[in-house]
Amino acid sequence: MADPDAAIALTRKSWNEATRAHNAHKGDQAAALRAGSDPLFPEELVLLGDLTGRRLVHLQCNSGQDSLGLARRGAAVVGVDLSDEAVAFARALSAESGIAATFVEAEVVDWMRTTDERFDIAFASYGALGWIPDLRAWMRGARRILSPGGALVIVEFHPLVWSWAGGPTDVRPTGDDYFADAPFVAPVGDYVAASGEALGAATSATPATLTTPATSWQHTTAQILGAVLDAGLVLARVDEHPHANGCRVVDALVPGPGRTWTWPPGVARTPLMLSLRAVAP
Repeated sequence: MADPDAAIALTRKSWNEATRAHNAHKGDQAAALRAGSDPLFPEELVLLGDLTGRRLVHLQCNSGQDSLGLARRGAAVVGVDLSDEAVAFARALSAESGIAATFVEAEVVDWMRTTDERFDIAFASYGALGWIPDLRAWMRGARRILSPGGALVIVEFHPLVWSWAGGPTDVRPTGDDYFADAPFVAPVGDYVAASGEALGAATSATPATLTTPATSWQHTTAQILGAVLDAGLVLARVDEHPHANGCRVVDALVPGPGRTWTWPPGVARTPLMLSLRAVAP
């Protein structure tokens, strides 16, 4: 059996490499935030509601751009991420932008299992759940850190998207098996360069060649919803969306309105995002 600690260490290294590449494409992000740039999308804001005075944890916050967007809306934000490179960048971005938030470097499931902190909202978005081997443990952790009446909000790429492969004109389900049980081992990609302006990259950005393997897992829609219910959370809303925010998760997608990606004309749409809100009793 593979050493889980070694796999986590490699995944951290892979994300460190990707984080450096991703942020290298984006220019002066602190200046952009000071000028009013907003990294957030309507789907998460609708589910999060009024953030004024709310205590919010952003699980797997990456480099903190979205965390700071949430803090600017009045939340007291704690961001948690495995990557020391991402957390260091987030702390510097907070200081340079003048938007206060706290960032913690930790493996997220272990942190949720042990922290004494409690929150009104636990939030995760856009490529978070696939890095978790035990989704039920992640959901139990989210339930544990929520105050009574607190909400878990997830806006995630739909698990179907990883089954689509091929080039820009080839739309076939030749990618990952939707019901795969075994982990996937591959480097974190330079999806920021591939997504261009939709993720804040310069249009001339050249994708970096990243080589350190990271380990990820497939979780079906039923497994995600089942883990929410098994954790004792009460589902308040579930939605599927025919567009992807920011990230070009399938090569065949074309630009849509508001930094989104959509299926091209003539292609039958399948969901590209899944979102939910669940409440702690």
